[in-house]
Amino acid sequence: MDPNRLLKKSDTEWWLAPSGRMRVPGIFFASEELVRAMDEKVLEQVANVAGLPGIVRASFAMPDAHWGYGFPIGGVAAFSAEAGGVISAGGVGFDISCGVRTLCTGLSIDEVEPRRAALADALFRAVPCGVGSTGPVRLSFSELNDLMLGGARWSVKKGFGKATDLETIEEDGAMAGADPEAVSPEAKKRQRDQLGTLGSGNHYLEVQEVAEIFAPEIAAAYQLRAGEVVVSIHCGSRGLGHQIGTDYLRSMLAEIGSYGTPLPERELACAPIDSALGRRYLGAMRAAMNCAMANRQVIAHLVRETFDEIFPAAELTLLYDVSHNTCKEEEHEVDGQNCRLFVHRKGATRAFGPGHPALPAVYRRVGQPVLVGGSMGTASYVLAGTTEGMGRAFGSAVHGAGRSLSRHEATRRWKGRAVVDALAGHGIVIRSPSLRGVAEEAPGAYKDVGAVVDAAEQAGLARKVVRLRPLVCIKG
Repeated sequence: MDPNRLLKKSDTEWWLAPSGRMRVPGIFFASEELVRAMDEKVLEQVANVAGLPGIVRASFAMPDAHWGYGFPIGGVAAFSAEAGGVISAGGVGFDISCGVRTLCTGLSIDEVEPRRAALADALFRAVPCGVGSTGPVRLSFSELNDLMLGGARWSVKKGFGKATDLETIEEDGAMAGADPEAVSPEAKKRQRDQLGTLGSGNHYLEVQEVAEIFAPEIAAAYQLRAGEVVVSIHCGSRGLGHQIGTDYLRSMLAEIGSYGTPLPERELACAPIDSALGRRYLGAMRAAMNCAMANRQVIAHLVRETFDEIFPAAELTLLYDVSHNTCKEEEHEVDGQNCRLFVHRKGATRAFGPGHPALPAVYRRVGQPVLVGGSMGTASYVLAGTTEGMGRAFGSAVHGAGRSLSRHEATRRWKGRAVVDALAGHGIVIRSPSLRGVAEEAPGAYKDVGAVVDAAEQAGLARKVVRLRPLVCIKG
């Protein structure tokens, strides 16, 4: 994308002035290099989102932004219900509540290294992954409804994990306002045997080493120490979330004419927040959020069981669990007034700063852990939300590196076996049921996550805390 089409406000902030149907500016948080790396479609999509009714302040793009469905991935936009604001299925995405959960093991790299291959094999056996994978739990429709209301709390009640886990999960492990009745039978059917599974695409389970510490005080509050081994889980609501996205996109397209909302493209199909359809979608989306949190809770339990077999003295504690494909009703300050807004974060993570009442007491002084996943074979990061970031983009930050090549192009350039062998040469063990999936997720298909994180920090969205180096990656 040509940065000359934008007004440069700083080295990491670029504005697209309102024109045409745009109601607010588009704001890009990125270095010039990252702006140039963005595809032209991102500019178009940011402008289109800026034209939706009830949008507040700006249409934002994070440093990892790239083309998506309707909204760019890495897009953030907040809407006011009082001003006729809308909710868009494309602004949440199909992988509803895809997110990251990170567990501290208390083990050092020296303790894990001799058993690394055995650990990789055991985790690959324990946690189902890949297209159409099924899990260890089969749910009745009644149980599934309870899960969609209870989220991770339901999982803990069923024996998957510890009650203390709930203290460091977004929304304390369960999103209020979920409505299982707003979820179609087809969506429920797809979820019945997928609990406790990673799925495919960019989802992963990764064993990582704390390789570098940038903010020692915050790292200490997060109980992260140099040379310690952690485990990160990246997945979402599986087939249920995808079906909800499909169902409601279709419904929004069918009803959009009755709301008098002109759309620049059908992928931005939406409904007024206060409409019957808008409320149904919110209820269904929140049910999918709870499904995703329950799913990551079950996977974490399977990981703990696996570690217990190989490292009986290890005690895995939950650092944090946060989603990056959501629409959340939150209170934010706008022009000196506290407002209730519906914040769409698509491929963007909530990043609340110090003192925010929604944060666990243990992190309230230093800010929310922001879990940024790397591409397979590259670094991941833990950041911290900042006070400045609350006013920049409604307490939002990056979620990962962001794709630079399509999956089709990645498979044209790389072969899965060659990627596995190359990463093994760097000391990274890969386990996957699909070599094609490995090729699709080759590290070269993504932007430089270090540059993305640096831009997020320089823009004031979040602060770097630690860099994580991959040791084992279980790839869907």
